[in-house]
Amino acid sequence: MAARLIKEDHLLRKDRLKRAEDARQTLTAEFHSLGASVDIELRDRITNIHSNALALENQSKTLRNRTSALGKTTRQWGGLADGARTKLKEIGDIQNWAEMIEHDLLLIEETLRIVHEDDLSDDSQMQ
Repeated sequence: MAARLIKEDHLLRKDRLKRAEDARQTLTAEFHSLGASVDIELRDRITNIHSNALALENQSKTLRNRTSALGKTTRQWGGLADGARTKLKEIGDIQNWAEMIEHDLLLIEETLRIVHEDDLSDDSQMQ
């Protein structure tokens, strides 16, 4: 009977070891499966991140180029505005100069009119 108990114990241990080995293999397979699914998800995310980084880099380069072009256009418009301001100032100077000449001409005209009236009155007194 002891031999039978030893044999049954040996069979039970063998069965437990087999079930433990099966459980270990199942657990290992589950870990591999879980790792593979996480790996696939992480790879997809990493691919997406790299793709987005490349798109951002391209957009950044385009933005730098457009900003540079806008700066150039702004400088050109600034120069144009400065030129227009100078021209307007010159027009103001010319207008001021013309008003001064007009004033001087009016003074000369009035002086000549007074002189001419005096000549006429002198001529009429002489006659």
